[in-house]
Amino acid sequence: MIVKTKKYQLPTGTYIKLGLINILKEQWWVVLIAILIGCGYFWIPSWWWISMAILAYALYWLFWVIQFAGVTQLEQNKVMFEKMAYEIDSRQILMKLNAKQGMPIKWDMIKRTEMKKDAFVFTMSKAQFIYLPFKIFNSENDVKFIETILKRKGYDLKKG
Repeated sequence: MIVKTKKYQLPTGTYIKLGLINILKEQWWVVLIAILIGCGYFWIPSWWWISMAILAYALYWLFWVIQFAGVTQLEQNKVMFEKMAYEIDSRQILMKLNAKQGMPIKWDMIKRTEMKKDAFVFTMSKAQFIYLPFKIFNSENDVKFIETILKRKGYDLKKG
């Protein structure tokens, strides 16, 4: 069975937000480095330690915001933000621009899956993921079928 979706365009704001959440999940330990720098205050009492730790952590997040915002502006990434239909089966996810242009994504390329209250998120890397809101599916059975495929493939369907 193949699940065919309605056409959907990923909003750039959603991409940036999900990308930052993904970075937070994967690189949570960076805050520990900032805390460690701030603990220099106990070695040499100076507010510079704390202010530099906060500044370093803020610059780290600014770097990632710029990265994700920049991806949305690059010409070679414009295809990610065009209207696409998806065909999902047990072999792959097929992202279709039109009847003749499409790109298959094999299930083994997906590292993590998450089921939010209103969408599926399939993560391939820090900056690559597929966001499929439930509203693009034709029926509730399509959503349940995808859940079944994910369970058969051995993905831990995290509810988030």
